[in-house]
Amino acid sequence: QVQLVESGGGSVQAGGSLRLSCAAYGYTYSSDCMGWFRQAPGKEREGVAAIDSDGSTNYAGSVKGRFTISQDIAKNTLYLQMNSLKPEDTAMYYCALDWGSGGYCNTLDSSTLSYWGQGTQVTVSS
Repeated sequence: QVQLVESGGGSVQAGGSLRLSCAAYGYTYSSDCMGWFRQAPGKEREGVAAIDSDGSTNYAGSVKGRFTISQDIAKNTLYLQMNSLKPEDTAMYYCALDWGSGGYCNTLDSSTLSYWGQGTQVTVSS
């Protein structure tokens, strides 16, 4: 049973930084795609970032240049470094696994995801 557990969320002022972590249990990194998506109240899911097993990354335009996704395969852990945070980044952030299709790494389409965690809240105040 795959379990993804996020941590690192919190409240910061605009311009601040946070680093999210995601520990993966019951899963060993292979040739799959992992990433992050977010959802704000009353809004649809938004793909944020993705990384494949080769380390290639993809970012939403809204976060490109500010967010960095990385992974420590030995620790089965995924990270999202978020800098220059803006109030519009406020959302619940979810770690997710695209098991097999690879679609999320190409398109950031969250409908391709197989598993995701419970989420961690990020709140950015102006």
